[in-house]
Amino acid sequence: MRVFSRRPVFAAALASLCIAAGASKAPAKSLTFEDFISLGRVSDPQISPDGRHVAFVVNYQSMKENSGNSDIYLVPMRGGAARRLTQSPKSDTHPRFSPDGKWIAFTSSRSGKSQVWVLPTRGGEARQVTDLSTGASNPEWTPDGSYIIFTSSVYPDCPDDDCNKKRDEDLESSKVKARIYDHLLYRHWDHWRDEKKRHVFKVSSDGEDVKDLTPGDVAYPTFTLGSSHDIAISPDSGELCITANPGDNLERNINNDLFVLNLEDGAMKKITQSEANDNHPVYSPDGLYVAYRAMKRPNFEADQYRLLLHERRSGDVIDVGADLADRLDRSVGSITWAPDSRSIYVTCSDAGYNSLYRIDIRSKKAKQLTRKMYVASPRISRSGKTMVFLRQSSSVPYEVYRADRNATKFDRLSHVNDEILASIEMNPLEEFTFTGAEDARVQGFILKPPGFDAGRKYPLVFLIHGGPQGAWRDGVSYRWSFQMFAAQGYVVVAVNPRGSTGFGQKFTDEISTDWGNKVYTDLMNGLDFVLENYSFIDKERIAAAGASFGGYMIAWIAGHTDRFTCLIDHDGVYNLTSFYGTTEELWFPEWDFGGVPWEDREKYREYSPHNYAQNFKTPMLVIHGGKDYRVDLSEGLQLFTALQRKGVPSKLLYFPDEGHWVLKPHNAELWWRTVHEWLAEWLE
Repeated sequence: MRVFSRRPVFAAALASLCIAAGASKAPAKSLTFEDFISLGRVSDPQISPDGRHVAFVVNYQSMKENSGNSDIYLVPMRGGAARRLTQSPKSDTHPRFSPDGKWIAFTSSRSGKSQVWVLPTRGGEARQVTDLSTGASNPEWTPDGSYIIFTSSVYPDCPDDDCNKKRDEDLESSKVKARIYDHLLYRHWDHWRDEKKRHVFKVSSDGEDVKDLTPGDVAYPTFTLGSSHDIAISPDSGELCITANPGDNLERNINNDLFVLNLEDGAMKKITQSEANDNHPVYSPDGLYVAYRAMKRPNFEADQYRLLLHERRSGDVIDVGADLADRLDRSVGSITWAPDSRSIYVTCSDAGYNSLYRIDIRSKKAKQLTRKMYVASPRISRSGKTMVFLRQSSSVPYEVYRADRNATKFDRLSHVNDEILASIEMNPLEEFTFTGAEDARVQGFILKPPGFDAGRKYPLVFLIHGGPQGAWRDGVSYRWSFQMFAAQGYVVVAVNPRGSTGFGQKFTDEISTDWGNKVYTDLMNGLDFVLENYSFIDKERIAAAGASFGGYMIAWIAGHTDRFTCLIDHDGVYNLTSFYGTTEELWFPEWDFGGVPWEDREKYREYSPHNYAQNFKTPMLVIHGGKDYRVDLSEGLQLFTALQRKGVPSKLLYFPDEGHWVLKPHNAELWWRTVHEWLAEWLE
């Protein structure tokens, strides 16, 4: 058993850490929080119809405003300086070119709530198109250019916007803030749900003829477990395909289906019949098919997504993704048609990266186009000769890239963060593999600190990802940044154990009903591997940290080993029975623990960290958000109470205004400062 001492002064502890880590050769500049929060966050690239320009969004976080603000930029496809199109103090997002290329529709909150605006691509002032009291989001042009389709959350029994406005004003002015519920899923992620339902609307580009296309007491698209693309418009502008789940018990029913809405007569028809989750519809450019993602197993949120085609004339379903699913064992992420309708580009989580594949419709063969890189949001030009996508690594956030159709030649189009990154020293992630439970091959990443010297000893921070059906990837996380840990003089190790995605469905499945067994062995074997093979790691100074399931595993570790010097648990599950009673998406615990706790007690008891609190010895920092309704605040409070009652050195960091993630810049600053202080205190 270790004997721990506590040092109250962060500066002294950090200085001691630097000396002990041998940081006499300090790098020119290590990544600071000020650098980190200043990075521009690039997203949503869109190619103009003539293929000459790419629009994209950049979000900057403001410490002054304690929030983020997004603007739209335009860069020539051939390369050159990007031009900032919007400069509103409020966020401008979701740019979409009109079919003739003369306008860009986008959403902006510059007039109050988010509304649809249009901006001339050749320059000029933006013009507001919608003015709904309930706001407007996700604009998409119909291919004939006559309308813009968008979504808004409305009271389903209200016949017009005046009714919606009055209902909101009455609620706001009422002195009674109580709510009455007679069904589950009464709250979700970070908010309590009200009576509103998301509906699909259309509006002409001049702001006239606003119409609710999906009236009634059903959300279109459904608010949960859909995709980033759940409304598609047919090439002839005659119908929409929408992801929706009109069923009951949405807290445990994830049976999303695809519905087509005839824009002429308003008729709605369901076109998928599976009892599992279907989403992400995309029409082929020739109008013959709707491509979509489909799971096989009902009520499992991490099942493999297969690529299917709905043949519009016959209604037949064609599995064009069999090669990708069965031979390559990969799950479809995003879907993008080639303009000739002969092939489909998809992204897939792929062994710690995000890879691009092309699937030939006739042969159904899948070809991997990118390897060992993290790419996202592919878009194909109308000519089919050029694509753009986002690319990132752990040391360089997303930037926009241009490539040929085979992704063999790359050119970077955006340079949003070049100036900041030019003066910062960061090392790349290095991949390793080792033998996990039952002789499985398991992947991990290791990151060396700036100014690394192989002859010295460095403390280790061992990171555990959430999900649990998730993965560490070679990309930038603004919540769990590898580089922000390494910048303090630590070696960082991140392992993808059982349950991780991108390593085949069997590997993902092997955590369900087995949270504390094979996954725990994988993690401990990974730690053993790096300690045995990297001599620059100090075996006596090891911290472990994780959030959500990663936080669960931190509490599990605390009850099963004392090999770590200190621990950090963020929004972690602690008591599986109380977790079931306070979380919102019940399909998750019912699948991962084999049922409900009053009928399937054994798994809830066996794998609940609170049942092993008698073994707690390791100092732990507990962090939790008051608006976290996925893993309720009570989980963190129970854990902190047990640690304090046991006399284990511990600290609680509570964010009353944050949910499952820490999003506000000042809160993020406090998070990193507290985490760094805790690590410095114990890893001196």
